[in-house]
Amino acid sequence: MNVPTMAEMTAQGKQPEILFWVGCAGSFDDRAKKITKAFVKILNKAGVEFAVLGTEESCTGDPAKRAGNEFLFQMQAMTNIEVLNGYEIKKIVTACPHCFNTLKNEYPQLGGNYEVLHHTELIETLLNDGRLSIEGGKYKGQKITFHDPCYLGRANDIYEAPRSLIEKLEAELVEMKRCKSDGLCCGAGGAQMFKEPEKGTKDINVERTEEAIKTKSKIIATGCPFCNTMMTDGVKATNKEDDIKVLDIAELIANTEDL
Repeated sequence: MNVPTMAEMTAQGKQPEILFWVGCAGSFDDRAKKITKAFVKILNKAGVEFAVLGTEESCTGDPAKRAGNEFLFQMQAMTNIEVLNGYEIKKIVTACPHCFNTLKNEYPQLGGNYEVLHHTELIETLLNDGRLSIEGGKYKGQKITFHDPCYLGRANDIYEAPRSLIEKLEAELVEMKRCKSDGLCCGAGGAQMFKEPEKGTKDINVERTEEAIKTKSKIIATGCPFCNTMMTDGVKATNKEDDIKVLDIAELIANTEDL
């Protein structure tokens, strides 16, 4: 796969169109790596000049901040801002809403000012500009439901980009009872991803997965690696692994016949 680093590009005297911020999940989690690869496939297909930081990329600090360790967050953020500003980065795209929200809304006060896009926004733009085509996708007519990531939806008011992509696949988008601004969290936000849930009658990701199952969709689409993990676990917990797939929007696009 063609994935240049900023260091390589700078050595060639080039500046990429966008920096692809991969994030911890997209770098290290085996399931999320598939999302990263799918998005890279799309970028290459559309002829987007992009680069990654590679080993120079560190965690944005989102989990530290949500867990209440402001000191650690600022240390992590300042390290990243130094690297990004050193490369004179202007535009960043990421497939993780947690990274997206932190880079977009919390880095400016520490001196990191960038145009930050979620990968669904960029893919929508590439399609609208004619740089990418997904006609005749294999999901035509299939029922797909979309789970809104909290940091994409309620925190940043981005609801339509992922949905428009599902519609461009000519799939049937079926909304869950709770969706968009009324969506239910998958249970991984606020650093909850990294700890066991408190005692209760039902795990929140199971509750959310049951809502998705009620739509009778064969695919639960997500736009966040954390949501992907939680919904996948929910599908396993409800013994629906053979019937329902959990896929990121980038994977849906990359899986179409033209790509």
